Amino acid sequence: MQKKEIFNVKNMTRLALVAAMYAVLTIVIAPLAFGEIQFRFSEVLVLLCFYRKDYAPALIVGCFIANLFSPMGLMDIIFGTLATAAAVIPMYYMKNIYLAALLPIVSNGIIVGTELTIAFGTPIWLNMLSVAFGELVVVGIIGIIVFKLLFETNSALPRIIGSTRKNNKTTV
Repeated sequence: MQKKEIFNVKNMTRLALVAAMYAVLTIVIAPLAFGEIQFRFSEVLVLLCFYRKDYAPALIVGCFIANLFSPMGLMDIIFGTLATAAAVIPMYYMKNIYLAALLPIVSNGIIVGTELTIAFGTPIWLNMLSVAFGELVVVGIIGIIVFKLLFETNSALPRIIGSTRKNNKTTV
């Protein structure tokens, strides 16, 4: 991907929309998105990074904005955003969508689980498991099903999201 392509109006608009969608979807469902048991449905969007690597900064910015509204404050702004960055930056380089989906499950489970233990004093293993379970449901099950269905039923979708994958199937 060339620098010229990244900074054109169409692509910048696409990235801004993704960041805004992540933030708004998280904030709208705040009671489910924050806390000891989390189902952050906006996390489905992280799978976009599997298809195009420049979605990573957009999702990191979207997560940062959403975490500005977190009841956990500065800790979530820093560490919650770090967990998203750890998941989305390497995602494009994964061989299949199932491996890609493991990244947010593991990074959020470890980082956000630890964050919750510090904030609430609950057992770390319980927090890690509950956050990882929420990510498994949202990204590993719902996200994969949604992306597979969309890509199998809509041949225009790779073009719409600007996919840079040679093979736009969800598994290689």
